Amino acid sequence: MLRHVLDEKETSGLEYSCPARGTWNIVHTGFLIPESHQVFVCASNCLRGVVLTAAEMGEMGRFSTVTIRENDVLDGDMEGLLIEGVTHILQKLKRKPRAVLVYTSCIHHFMALDMNLCYGALRKRFPEILFTDCYMNPIMRKSGMTPDEIMRRQLYSLIDRCDKKDNGINICGNNIKTDDTSDLIRLIKLSKYKLRDITLCKTFDEYLDMGKSKINVSYLPVAKKGMDEICDRLNQKNVHIPISYDPSTIKEHLKTLAGFIDVDIDKFDFKEEAAFKKLKEAKKIIGDTAIAIDYTFTPTIFSLAKLLLDNGFNVKKIYTDSITEKETYEDLKNKYSDRELLVYPTVNVVMRTSDRRQSEKYLALGQKAAYFTDTKFFVNEVECGGHYGFDGIKRLAENMIEAYRHEKDMDDLIQKKGLGCNSLL
Repeated sequence: MLRHVLDEKETSGLEYSCPARGTWNIVHTGFLIPESHQVFVCASNCLRGVVLTAAEMGEMGRFSTVTIRENDVLDGDMEGLLIEGVTHILQKLKRKPRAVLVYTSCIHHFMALDMNLCYGALRKRFPEILFTDCYMNPIMRKSGMTPDEIMRRQLYSLIDRCDKKDNGINICGNNIKTDDTSDLIRLIKLSKYKLRDITLCKTFDEYLDMGKSKINVSYLPVAKKGMDEICDRLNQKNVHIPISYDPSTIKEHLKTLAGFIDVDIDKFDFKEEAAFKKLKEAKKIIGDTAIAIDYTFTPTIFSLAKLLLDNGFNVKKIYTDSITEKETYEDLKNKYSDRELLVYPTVNVVMRTSDRRQSEKYLALGQKAAYFTDTKFFVNEVECGGHYGFDGIKRLAENMIEAYRHEKDMDDLIQKKGLGCNSLL
């Protein structure tokens, strides 16, 4: 049965962040916009992490800060600090960026900063530059849209509405390029539609061209809320086909997309047989080795757990801080009531002192699962790694075989920020 190791209804309080840093943060995501510049307006202690991220990426030339001090707060002219600070930065740059992402912080919202005044003044001073508002605001984590959801929405906020559409289709909301071999990309290539994706954009003009597309496709749940707003603003059709590891759901989602792009889904080769053949091969090699999965590996963690359990794998531990797939979760509880499947939180402060030593070998899917089970055998991916559909299942099986056979330096690998993005480390 599914058993929560700690009280799943426990009130949020002091939280723990384990040293797994492969997920992308707002700096990594913002740099996806070509020819852009980021300006963080924050207190100095808040700037440490974002400055290090930019430095690790080798992107300090596209990154600046405005430091808020105590006297700035007491003087009551936070608007002036932001306007003059950003102005000073842009005047000093040898080459003006096409766009500027201004990140404000908690203090601006506590003090009810007049954002319209600030951005209005900046746009008047620099009419050739596009400005957008971004946020480094952890007080927003527990209510409304999360900072991650907001960042993925704001990533497309500089794109203008274009009423004259072409046969373009955008993949939106993901940080990592979708595999060319994925079912999603193969299906789009069978259509008359031109693929656009911010992860493929080399110039700012290519980024702006995403406004010409008729359709936006998203598959990460964290992108859904933002895509609803973006499609409405840009007059684009919204197709959300979330990641799933259930064969019937995969087919249903691809059928939905096929209907929008005029592809006969009956003639599409799902390559389902090849995927499950590879999964069967993985089971033969991995055997009854214990498996742990965490939510940074895939947003549909219980769907993945069900796929593996249904195919004989020995899934023992799941690390997640929320239950979002309630129906799949209930299916697992009912179907596997005869076995113990432990569900652990990752942010509960008790996890800081949890005993990570294991009495058996663990194969981990995700960095946090690797850390909490203290294993060197793990698949080092975040956000599905760009995999989708039955091809994603096949790649999963291949990566599990590789991870089972070859040790990795877990302590070193999981501390590197933004897996898959540019890094000097």
